[in-house]
Amino acid sequence: MSDHPVLHVKGGILVGPDEVRDELWVVGGRISLDRPAGARDVRTVEGWALPGLVDAHCHVGLGAHGPVDRDTAEKQALTDRDAGTLLIRDAGSPSDTRWVDGRDDLPEIVRAGRHIARTRRYLRGYAHEIEPDDLVAYVAREARRGDGWVKLVGDWIDRDLGDLSACWPRRAAEAAIAEAHRLGARVTAHCFAEESLRDLVEAGIDCVEHATGLTEELIPLFVERGVAIVPTLVNIATFPDLAAGGDAKFPRWSAHMRRLHARRHDTVRAAYDAGVPVYVGTDAGGTLPHGLVAAEVAELVTAGIPAPDALAATTWSARRWLGRPGLTEGAPADLVVYPGDPRADVRVLAAPTRVVLNGRVVV
Repeated sequence: MSDHPVLHVKGGILVGPDEVRDELWVVGGRISLDRPAGARDVRTVEGWALPGLVDAHCHVGLGAHGPVDRDTAEKQALTDRDAGTLLIRDAGSPSDTRWVDGRDDLPEIVRAGRHIARTRRYLRGYAHEIEPDDLVAYVAREARRGDGWVKLVGDWIDRDLGDLSACWPRRAAEAAIAEAHRLGARVTAHCFAEESLRDLVEAGIDCVEHATGLTEELIPLFVERGVAIVPTLVNIATFPDLAAGGDAKFPRWSAHMRRLHARRHDTVRAAYDAGVPVYVGTDAGGTLPHGLVAAEVAELVTAGIPAPDALAATTWSARRWLGRPGLTEGAPADLVVYPGDPRADVRVLAAPTRVVLNGRVVV
């Protein structure tokens, strides 16, 4: 037996959307579905338990003006942890956060390396800013630095055009994505507009972030190719403010951003209805605060995704997508406990009563 107390979690243990157990045990930081023999020093936690939540689009180590110091990055990670997020796909960061891997009190981070953007076509200080001839080399570099993901900036405002436009020629994207796949990495891309999507999907991309430009004509292509989306609706909610700031200089862009915002929920619901995989991501970091995972799940429900599937998008299916276990025998004991059944009301996600990370009660 471990020297640490055995944790007994009882109530409603949501192993899966339709699989509920009465109890589980945590021994030596791992999950046991059976009471361990000889357990005497037992601490009991009661409530509704979910696997540790997933934020599949988050930026630890990133601030409004680029990389932040280690203390700030630690506060970001702790804020996410205390909100129940125990697994993060860091969708691009200029900071080296490998030090987090040695901390058993911080969420696990699956990294996509640093953003790769076209020259002067992204937020200053965030990305490698390059031209298409260098795209393959930079994708290879970030594939080796990341944890199985690479992040492209697929579109951004073109100041000459005065609107969003695609950043990469089709052939450059095809070659870069093929190189990432050769190195065992998946590729995702920031995409707001309609124009960038077809070329990237047909070039073999694995995921699209935001995907506000997804149309009825493009959805079947996403389904056919198995391309996932991470809508980041809590971020898309900021589009009206962004548009207002661009009215004087870029009125065409501002009008476009307002249209994308107006149909955001319909876009996500149409993708879900067609069978496009949808995952929870907040886009925390940069200009958005951390700890927004519950708000993003609620946004998916507002868009029309049933509560159990919105929960799956931040728990069971999201963990499977990232290759991490849920509440299974022998898995690391990463779980969050709530006072009510989140399948009945996802708003309970905003107030976890206990957070257990690597077998330890941290909240």
